[in-house]
Amino acid sequence: MAIKFKGVDFIEFDTLLTDDERLVRDTARKFIEDNLIPIIEECNRAGRFPRELVKPMGDLGFFGASLKGYGCAGMSNVEYGLVTQELERGDSGVRSFVSVQSALVMYPIYAFGSDEQKQTWLPALQKGEKLGCFGLTEPDFGSNPGGMRTRARKVGNEYVLNGEKMWITSGTIADVAIIWAKVENEDNKIRGFLVETNRPGFKAEDIHGKWSLRASVTSGLSLQDVRVPESNLLPGSGGLKSPLMCLNQARYGIAWGAIGAAMACYDCALQYSLLRKQFRDQPIASHQLVQEKLSWMITEITKAQLLVLQVGRLKDQGKAEHYHISMAKRNNVWMALECARLSRDILGANGVADDYPIMRHMMNLESVKTYEGTQDIHTLIIGARVTGIDAF
Repeated sequence: MAIKFKGVDFIEFDTLLTDDERLVRDTARKFIEDNLIPIIEECNRAGRFPRELVKPMGDLGFFGASLKGYGCAGMSNVEYGLVTQELERGDSGVRSFVSVQSALVMYPIYAFGSDEQKQTWLPALQKGEKLGCFGLTEPDFGSNPGGMRTRARKVGNEYVLNGEKMWITSGTIADVAIIWAKVENEDNKIRGFLVETNRPGFKAEDIHGKWSLRASVTSGLSLQDVRVPESNLLPGSGGLKSPLMCLNQARYGIAWGAIGAAMACYDCALQYSLLRKQFRDQPIASHQLVQEKLSWMITEITKAQLLVLQVGRLKDQGKAEHYHISMAKRNNVWMALECARLSRDILGANGVADDYPIMRHMMNLESVKTYEGTQDIHTLIIGARVTGIDAF
């Protein structure tokens, strides 16, 4: 990489963190600098997920980091947020992988699973020995997951599942899929199922031709008469609220992660502007319009840090509501995408070359803006909270 990350902290934000929180962040930062940054552009070009990093990330406690027991690190929500910030500063696709493994696979087993399911899956998922995926989104149902067509039918002591899922992170590398389906014999109630991916009738295929999240595996899933024992039903799941609780966990991590992407772009643009000379042999950082862009970015990054830190503190006290997380996800991803665009502008033509991370972050953030609740949906969640009226 042409420019090495120096860190971003305008208001002594670090003084708001505990020693443990700073240690967790610095450990994650060093891991990303040493292991991901040197290979990420090659991975992005090749459309390759850096599978070799899975075990080391497990060893550092990144998977299910904020869960207690089962070998999990038991981090606070703020510590986990700082980890996702550093992961996404490396690459959104790698942060997506960790988010899915943690918030969308381990969390539902932890929250809705039986003791046997927890003992079977959580330790192996925590170590990265087993990988998981989360099957909620369908080809025709993204923002409206309640419209899902995937069905489960109870037959004797088994469930038979049929349906399709789309845009599924880690689908083709997963050992287990958390599949959400409407149960026909239960008045079409939405329930979660643990579906081992080697079961007959289960098929996963990678989605190719992505311009975004190229270092992450994205798949389509097909289930044709897939039979699972009734012991694979997540007993605590019931209704659309269950998968939405999982998404809430993931959205929280994204709100922190987006700051990492913004920091990477801003820091690169700042350093570049001090080196690049134009007009009267002066660095472009001396120009008012460039300073205006840098000022906007550092201000918005700082505001985003304060927003997500407060939401993290509330979450650690059990007080964070879904609309708090919606505000953090909506604001911080928008902010990061604007930072990527302004940074690309400062770098000029160099901004589109992968000698620098900016275009990769920009392309990734276009997906992050859409997944786990689009910008528009989060806007309406906040709107419903302040007006008391649902607009969707």
